[in-house]
Amino acid sequence: MDIRNKLGCNDGFLTRWTKAFELGGLAGLVSLHPGRAPARPVAQIEARVLNKTLKHKPKDGSTHWSSRKLAAELGDFSFSAVQRIWRKHGLQPHRLERHLVSNAPDFETKAADVIGLYLNPPAHAPVFCVDEKIAIQALDRKDRMRPLAPGRAESHSSEYKRNGTLSLFVALNAATGQELGMTARRPTSEQFVSFLGDVLASQPEGREVHVICDNVSSNETELVQAFLVQHSNVRIHYTLTYSSWLNQVENWFSRIQRDVISRGTFTSVKDLDKKLMRYIRQYNKNPKPLKWKYDNPQRRHHQFF
Repeated sequence: MDIRNKLGCNDGFLTRWTKAFELGGLAGLVSLHPGRAPARPVAQIEARVLNKTLKHKPKDGSTHWSSRKLAAELGDFSFSAVQRIWRKHGLQPHRLERHLVSNAPDFETKAADVIGLYLNPPAHAPVFCVDEKIAIQALDRKDRMRPLAPGRAESHSSEYKRNGTLSLFVALNAATGQELGMTARRPTSEQFVSFLGDVLASQPEGREVHVICDNVSSNETELVQAFLVQHSNVRIHYTLTYSSWLNQVENWFSRIQRDVISRGTFTSVKDLDKKLMRYIRQYNKNPKPLKWKYDNPQRRHHQFF
């Protein structure tokens, strides 16, 4: 491994010369065919590939280069040579990432209020990450499912029946990872206030509670403000525009989307409700807090993969 890394060669090269040494000793390491020097400087070749990749688009109107298309454009390159250069410099033209940029002024300063609750939570005051996943569809497939089998993936019918929608309120305890959940037909401010009451009921009376949530209109209504006046021990910290990623519960929503919703079959809204809440109960049997960090304050966006 050390020799391969130092010389920058592959396993086949090492195997060939190891066998030569075993057969002929030091004399076996004298090559009868030493080869020839590269026809062109390696740095110049790489610069040409990188310049074309980063600064130009294919002439046929494609949005990105493939290794074969770039090799054909350059004329005297093999696609494998293009792939090696891309790999060396960490280029992946076939991949696309998406991001949202927050336009909130003083983003880092305002985000520090939320980030500080994760990195340095207040003593004896739980921090809950609260959000709602709206309009989850209770989809039932029209044809029966084909189960997973050797040599065959699980298959669902492409035609489905809509049985209504349901919204899910979730509060994630940032310190313990435990979840509180509540379903509702529509995510209204009344439902949000009711859910905040459930969150408070899970804690000793009078204990200070911090709630992280987004700044959608239903979370800032007169009903919510009246609730906060009535419960002075509750402090709400709103995430900034296009910065819902600051709320840890978004990570958990991606899990339930992957594990339950995306491939789920639901015969009714009631069936959807039952399966969502069952997942939360099972999750709470072995909850784990998220290992969340924000290590680059200069990045004002969140990337989606």
